Amino acid sequence: MTIAVDFDGTIVEHAYPAIGKELPFATATLRQLIKDGHQLILWSVREGKLLEEAVKWCEERGVHFYAVNQDLGEDDLNMQDKRFYSRKLKVQMFIDDRNLGGLPDWGVIYQVIARKITFEQYYAEQFSEEKPRKKSRWSLFG
Repeated sequence: MTIAVDFDGTIVEHAYPAIGKELPFATATLRQLIKDGHQLILWSVREGKLLEEAVKWCEERGVHFYAVNQDLGEDDLNMQDKRFYSRKLKVQMFIDDRNLGGLPDWGVIYQVIARKITFEQYYAEQFSEEKPRKKSRWSLFG
């Protein structure tokens, strides 16, 4: 799976432009996702020197991204192809603190990805002692 990962507020606490304290288990989880064969893209608002510092910080902790602030293979495009290129990443998942509902615990993130389940399925398992409902508890309209 190709996964885009934010930096500030996701891997580290918000302290921009400084690098905040690592969130518990963030780099350990990212290293395991890489070991499991996932391709990770660092997708950050950081640019230039600030981006280089974030990449170096991750690499010092054993997290090596397939791409940084670009899609996989984007460097291989020739100028003719770039005319029709979309900036939208072609990934299966984004890990970002700005998700609706915020950033789940990194252990939860790993379980959802490794087990190929949805957050709804994960949380349903956690609260399985409740009587099953016909409609999803996540539904806004039903």
